[in-house]
Order: sequence, then structure tokens, then C-alpha cells
Amino acid sequence: MNPSKEITERLNKLKETINHHRYLYHILDKQEISEEALDSLKDELFKIEQQYPELITSDSPSQRVEGKPLDEFKKIKHKVSQWSFNDAFTEDDITDFDTRVKRFLSKEKQLGNRVSKLTYTCELKIDGLKIVLEYEKGILKTAATRGDGKVGEDVINNIKTIESIPLKLNKDVNIIVEGEIWIAKSIFAKINKEREKKEEALFANPRNMAAGTIRQLDPKIVAQRKLDCFIYDIANLELGVPSNQFEELEMLRNLGFKVNKYFKHCWDINEVISFWKEWQKKKDKEDYWIDGVVVKVNEKDLQDKLGYTGKAPRYAIAFKFPAEQVATVVEDIVLQVGRTGVLTPVAHLKPVSVAGSVVSRSTLHNEDEIKRLGVKIGDTVVLQKAGDVIPQIVSVLKEMRTGKEKEFRYPEFVEACGGDGKIEKIPGQVAYRCVNKNSFEQQKRKFHYFVSKKSFDIDGLGPSIIDVLLEENLISSYDDIFSLKKGDLLLLPRFAEKSVDNLLDAIEKAREIELPKFLVGLSIDQVGEETTIDLTNHFGSLEKIQKAGFEELNGVYGIGDVVAKSVYDWFRNKNNQHLIEKLLQQIKIKKSGLPTPHKLKLKGKKFVLTGTMEAMGRDEAKNKIRALGGEISSSVSKAVDFVVAGENPGSKYDKAVELGVKVLSEEEFLKLIE
Repeated sequence: MNPSKEITERLNKLKETINHHRYLYHILDKQEISEEALDSLKDELFKIEQQYPELITSDSPSQRVEGKPLDEFKKIKHKVSQWSFNDAFTEDDITDFDTRVKRFLSKEKQLGNRVSKLTYTCELKIDGLKIVLEYEKGILKTAATRGDGKVGEDVINNIKTIESIPLKLNKDVNIIVEGEIWIAKSIFAKINKEREKKEEALFANPRNMAAGTIRQLDPKIVAQRKLDCFIYDIANLELGVPSNQFEELEMLRNLGFKVNKYFKHCWDINEVISFWKEWQKKKDKEDYWIDGVVVKVNEKDLQDKLGYTGKAPRYAIAFKFPAEQVATVVEDIVLQVGRTGVLTPVAHLKPVSVAGSVVSRSTLHNEDEIKRLGVKIGDTVVLQKAGDVIPQIVSVLKEMRTGKEKEFRYPEFVEACGGDGKIEKIPGQVAYRCVNKNSFEQQKRKFHYFVSKKSFDIDGLGPSIIDVLLEENLISSYDDIFSLKKGDLLLLPRFAEKSVDNLLDAIEKAREIELPKFLVGLSIDQVGEETTIDLTNHFGSLEKIQKAGFEELNGVYGIGDVVAKSVYDWFRNKNNQHLIEKLLQQIKIKKSGLPTPHKLKLKGKKFVLTGTMEAMGRDEAKNKIRALGGEISSSVSKAVDFVVAGENPGSKYDKAVELGVKVLSEEEFLKLIE
């Protein structure tokens, strides 16, 4: 049956409307209708196209996630060679660049005084993955990675999942553009957190995640990671490009591309340096990583005269921000046993100061990371620390090798695993774990976690005291902590009567605990703080969680197959059942305090907390929000409903103001949760 005129008109209107709201939301950061309303329009479009397949076109919004996973990517030859930039790292470097540019152009006598008056356009250098897009008559035709500059990989199915990349331009032009695929900090952190819960390898940096995502063979996986893209250059345009770089960026924006809004026309190299210094201070406020400023001669005819060297344009340079890097030596690589038995390789380093602190350890994550870096014991390595990120080994200085370096190989046995010390590779993962699930090292780490702030929060009972209690056989099960007597503790070294009394008081105060904190202290594999809150919100009591079947657990919002099976199996284990029985003889689980559904006044609302609050601590504020149905986010984005700002709120406050997210003072927040 052929579609009627009314059906065709309805379909075209749906496409126009969906594209309009996509452009508003993903390009202009504006929103006129809710995401639910937009989803219903997409659903109607999809149903019409399913009924009339002949109406489906390549630029339809329904085609953003399509097709079966590929076996491999096809190669695609670039119509325009792809170059990389040379780097500048200091003010002297960028001044030298300015001198080179003017010296080269001064050979062209007809340019006259234009050389001394040339200007620059500065653009933020986004830490992501380069992409090359070709449009024919305004319709996206190909999308390719940079590759070797001559040949890249055809990733168009994956690119279509990125909402900020238009499938159809505002004008029917033939054009090739270049841009940067990136992933938001908030999404990067969320994905790594989920991978950590599953004990999967973490992505080392956002560029790796963006590159790894774009090279997924299944576009549905790409769509889930919500990549974004800034377009910054026209490689080829049949009508000819504008006369300067600044106008070119404006043209890209008018065609419907997402262009980073922080570009600036600078009248001389000193203004370039000022822009670079300004963004060193401001870069961390954005939800994407910025590793420098791209500086381009603004005038296009001068760009053409400057041309290219063998590998890079003469008219542009990447002015990189200072990296906090140092070189040091890997003295050893040891396997550290986690509380769930997973073995993490840790590099023991020659102590070195980086970003203001002395560092002697750096995690190597897993076997794949060791192979990727090619690191050996005895190697000289580059260690990098940026902001609050844990120092990471980013490269090996292989030219420093003497031949005495040793490769690290996973052993068959690890003493800290206890018993016979056997280890095994976790099926489907790159990680290893102890076969023995009850090694002394694991027991210590479980006890450390059990008494920590995240669980029972027993003040004064730190890791060193737990270790002594275990070594002296005063505790062997969690419930033993609550049966400790003064006489037991006074026999231990460095325990005075006052400190013993304080510790026993702290243990007494910990006898009442909320259900999420109780659950997190049990060290159930795959279960972290957020999962325990999901379980509590769904079931409301420990008894219901214990009795829940696999299907019921799997149906809890935020919990998947792996976590559901882990929780189900843990509560079916007789030893664990006995552990809980003994614990419940010593402690009391407070009522969850979950309000009835109509009292979940913050349900569906997402909060970010920043700064210091006077009336309550941050953990208490988070618990109040969760108890009323709200969610907590660690970073500010358009998806956040409220930012609660205490004293000295910092960059999250600035981000909220910039995005138009509602900011609550402490007083306003307290009124909201009354």
C-alpha cells in the first residue's frame, strides 16, 4: 500500500520538528519541549517508517542508530589530506612561531605591511578524536577517522548516533569538514564508575574512551555513551571558503554544526598569550577536557601562502597547556589484593614530587594496561598528574633502557591470597583474582571497609588497629567487633585506658545503622554505595532483599544481570546467612525512613552539592535528598535540576550559572527538604 499524501506530509513535518529540537538542544543548549515529548515524536516517525519503508531516507532522525553490528570497518581514502599540528609549550615557543610566520611571509614582497599586521584566531583544543565528515547537497555521505592522514576508517554508522552532528545541513552544499569527537567529563566518570563496579578495565583518559567508542562495531553501544562533537574547519567547499578563519567558524555554525563558542580573534601574539593564560585557569570549569589552544593565522590568503611542511600546517600551531609530568623509575610491580579478591598491579616508584605531592605508587590497572604501556621493572617512565586525578604512568622512556629491565608476568601464586595462593583470570575480563575468597589480606580489606565512613563509621578504629585485632585473633567475624571488652584491648601495645574507652564508646554508637550502610559494609561483589541505595529504595528492608529472587532483583532500577546474580548468590550462601544472623544479634538496622510514594517530593530531581554547609555535613545532605527520592550527581550538566551551594562553592557554582541550572543557598535547600 502506497503512503497517502497526508502520511508523507506528516512524516516530513515530524522530521523537520525533530531536527529543529535536536538543533536547539544539542547545538544551542536550549530546550523548548521535554525529552519525553521529543521521544514520542521520534516513536511516531519510527512507526510510520516501519509501515512505509520506502519513505526512509539517510537523513531521517530514525537512522541515528541503525543496522547490525559490523564485522570490520571499511577503509576510506581522504579527498583532502589530514594534517596534525606542531606544538608550542611556552611563551617563547609561541613567540618563535609568530616570528617564523612573519619571516616566511616577508619573502612575498607584494604583501607589503600586511605581514606585520596579520592577526590570529584562537580556538580551544579539545582532547578527543579527529573526525572528517563529507556532505553532498547537504546530506551526510561519509564519516572517517584521521587514520594515517591519507586513509581512515569509515565510521558513519557510529557517527550518526551523535546528536550534535547534523544528518542534513541548513543549506544544500557539497562540503568536507573536520572536527573533534569528545565525551563529557560527567559521562566519562559515570562509565568508568560502572566499569569499576564490574571490575572491568578502566579507560585511562577521555580520548581513549572516545576513540574506543567510535571504533565499536555495534552502533547501539556507541549511542549509549552519548558522544559529542565540535566542528572547527572546512577542508573543502565547492563555493569557496570565507576570507578569514573567524568568519569560517561563523559559517560552520550557520550551516548547523556545533562549533565551540569560545573562539577569539586576536590582533597580535601578545593577545594570543593572554587568551592561553586565561584558559589555563578556566579550562576545568567546562564539561570537556581542554589541553591547549589552537592558534591559526586568521587571514585565509595568508594561510594559503604559508602552506604546509611535510606533516603540519605552517599557519597554525597547538599551544599546549603545561602538563604536570615528571620522570621516575619503576622499582617494582606488585599485585595488591582488593576486598573482593581482585588483583591490581601497582607500580612501586622511586619517590618523586608531582603537582605538589610526593608520589611512590601508581596503579597499572590490569595486564592489558601493562602491555599497552610496555612497562618493565626498572624502566624510566613519565608520570602525569592533572588536577585531582590520581597520578598515572603515561609512557615509558625506552631510550633510557640499559638491558637490565625485567618484564612483569602474572605469577601462578600470590602469597597474600592465602591457602595455596592460587590465582585465576576472571572469565570475560582482563583482571585476575584470588581463587581463595577468604585470604587474610582480603579479610583485612573487608574489615577496613566495614568500619569506614561508608559503612559503620566507627571513629578511631582505623586500618592499623583492625590489622592488630586480626593478628591477635581478637576478631575473626564482623560481629566480634561489637563484643570486644576493655580487658581485651588493654593487653594490646600502645592502647591506653582513655583510648580504649573512646574506642568502645564509638563501637557502641555504631550499633544502630541505616540499611544502605549496612549492605555496603558486607562487601558483596559488584555492590557499591549507589546499588545499596537502589536496593533499599526498592525493597525497604533487609528481610525482603534476602528473600528476593533473581528476577525480582534484576527488575530493580539501576541493577543489571551481573549485580542481580551477585546479590542473589551472596544471600543464598549459608556462611553469609550465618554472618548476618550473628551481626543482627549485635546491631540494629534503623528503619529506612523512606516516605510513602506521595511524599517523595524530590523524586526525579537531580542535585549537585558544592561548598561547605553549616547546618549539616555533605553525607547527611545526600542522605536527606535520597530519602526524598532525589538523585546525587558529582558534576554539573543540563540534566541537573539544582546545585546546592554552601560556603566557597568553587567551579561547580560557575558552571551552574553558565548553564542556567537553579542554584540553592543552604537556607533554600533546608526549606526544600523540610
